[in-house]
Amino acid sequence: MKASIVFLFAVLVGLSSTPILAQDVNVARGQAVFEEECSRCHVPVEMQARLNARWIGRPGAELYELIRTTMPAETPGSLSNAQYLDLAAYLMRNASVPVPDALSAEALLATAITPAAAADEVADEFEWTAFNGSNASTRYAPLDQITADNVDELQIAWEFDAGAFGPERESTSVTTPLMVNGRVYVTAGATRNIVALDAASGQIQWLWRPEEGGRFDDAPRKGSGKGLTWYDNKGQETIYTITPGYYLVALDARTGREIESFGKHGWVDLQQGLRKGPGRDDLDIGMSFMPLAVDGVVITGAAHLVGMRPVSASNVKGDIRGFDASTGELLWTFKTIPEPGEAGYESWIAGADYTGNAGVWAPMSADQELGLVYLPVESATGDRYGGDRPGNNLFSSSTVALDYKTGERRWHFQSTHHDVWDWDTPSAPILADLPDGRKALIQTLKQSHLFTFDRATGEPLFPIEERPMPGTDVPGEWTALTQPFPVLPLPYDRQGFQEDDLVDFTPEILAKAKEAAKPFRFSTSVFTPPSLFQDPSDGTQGTLHLPSSTGGSNWEGAAYDPETGLLYVPSRTATSVLSLVNEPDVSSVRFIQGGSRTPSVEGIPLVKPPYGRITAIDMNSGDHVWQVVNGDTPAAIKNHPLLQGLDIGRTGKPTRSGLVLTKTLLFAGEGVGGDPVLWAHDKATGDIVAKIDMPGVVTGVPMTYMYGGKQYLVMAVSPRGEAARIVALALP
Repeated sequence: MKASIVFLFAVLVGLSSTPILAQDVNVARGQAVFEEECSRCHVPVEMQARLNARWIGRPGAELYELIRTTMPAETPGSLSNAQYLDLAAYLMRNASVPVPDALSAEALLATAITPAAAADEVADEFEWTAFNGSNASTRYAPLDQITADNVDELQIAWEFDAGAFGPERESTSVTTPLMVNGRVYVTAGATRNIVALDAASGQIQWLWRPEEGGRFDDAPRKGSGKGLTWYDNKGQETIYTITPGYYLVALDARTGREIESFGKHGWVDLQQGLRKGPGRDDLDIGMSFMPLAVDGVVITGAAHLVGMRPVSASNVKGDIRGFDASTGELLWTFKTIPEPGEAGYESWIAGADYTGNAGVWAPMSADQELGLVYLPVESATGDRYGGDRPGNNLFSSSTVALDYKTGERRWHFQSTHHDVWDWDTPSAPILADLPDGRKALIQTLKQSHLFTFDRATGEPLFPIEERPMPGTDVPGEWTALTQPFPVLPLPYDRQGFQEDDLVDFTPEILAKAKEAAKPFRFSTSVFTPPSLFQDPSDGTQGTLHLPSSTGGSNWEGAAYDPETGLLYVPSRTATSVLSLVNEPDVSSVRFIQGGSRTPSVEGIPLVKPPYGRITAIDMNSGDHVWQVVNGDTPAAIKNHPLLQGLDIGRTGKPTRSGLVLTKTLLFAGEGVGGDPVLWAHDKATGDIVAKIDMPGVVTGVPMTYMYGGKQYLVMAVSPRGEAARIVALALP
């Protein structure tokens, strides 16, 4: 080690016109450099996590050389050697390395980076600045004030009642709050009001209410939505939201006032400039998620009505747009459904002028070092029949990387060709720095596949195979001959539906399950296509399928631990029936979803449990580390007459859980339809550490922050029969 450091010293001296070992190094100056040059892309706690995840035992010389040759991202090497030395000293001190306030360059370069656990002090503040924690979407906070030893002591620190926000009382909220600079920002009510609360007390600091008139009445995506975007725009703290009526609005985060210089008095009309479907004057488009703001650009997605029974194969296209963060000026448009002459158009065999959807209704991610935004794109019109759009249909059901300054496509991967399963890409791609130094993009999917790529190039980090798939016998339909499968990691939930998937608590229940399944086809693959209701060839009423069109996993996404490389994925096992009907009074599309309801055994799910689970996956190897049941057995099953006297164990619930990850614990709510509890798991083993009773079902995705030296867990809960509320937990 000593010889290699001496060699590196010699290299560094040779690269400098002034010998760096003769310079003094100062931590305070390094902090000033960080705030001036680095803070627009990074926060100190992020750098602390990176050093403790990947740099333990390595000398300061290596850190100095890395930042000198790669930072700032847009102009690497543009700072002086002295500035890079000061910056390295600050980053090491921030990561709890015992670096004195001032030292020689030689001493700094020889200092080994040690674990943060050696430090006695705990950060006084940690902010939750985006829906998934940051634009990397890891849902991880390096906080450890709440531990396995004290988690059962958590109490309600404050509550915010959303019942006063109209036009009607909102009974279910799925929002995720933000916390920045001592303020918690939440959405409330069907009209998507915004409220700023004191992070310690929950007291209201300001509120904002949109007035949209008929645009709200016609909106396809009403409700308080999933959350907000906070952005420091050159010192102007800004909250961006997309209203139910599809406006992009910019507010002063300190006052709640609309920023007059943005758009028209703070508003940009997102209905302007859309590509409408031929023969359609109506605009089936809106959004329930937030935009993404990065490096002076605000990027907006698009959502439509559920497409199981579309009125037409023609619809408005879900174009993605980038706007100037200061002025609201349109900078670029990326067409997820390309036009003639554009890349991807050849994958629409009959052309793509008429079809629509293919928006991004889920949250996005961004890597400011690479200058890329990552889009999780949904399927095209409609969700169950694509005979009007033969071909693989790029860029629907794909993950797409764009240059966020220009909107130019850098790479893409289509996870479902010619999607007729509603396999939208439903969650923000996770930007994971793996312990071995690889910069990965991890995409979770409804079908319980997990794909992993180099996020700069799109090259797979684990092999992907195109496998032959069963074809369709639906008249007029077109299906792809192959579909992509990751070799690793293996699926994190069940796929397809065969006879051995039928529930078998008792021989009687199994016999009833077989009888209930008789009218349906089984599916041999996750890509077995839909079939006709009352098919004339065999009389079947549709195809039994796993997962359902809502997952598997969905928009709640997963959580990634940068210290261990483990990914934690919540998923559900719920049967669906893919059955198609012709209903010309409802739709001009030849076939739409309809006809059959999902069968059960007198209310017991047709499929074997568990119905909900959490899977820990090692992203270094692709191996599953552990899998646990998520939730207790539902009372309706536990107390079912057919199960009298039987102990069937914990089945979990087919609900959609949201996760948040800390230094030692994994927290999970049960989601809509679950019980009013918050689960705390040991993140290393999955063991349950605590079951925390809550005043309502945890329907939003939990988040955590540190403020005033106290760690808070905050989430939206929805008590049955009452208005939704935001609840903050903390230790006494």
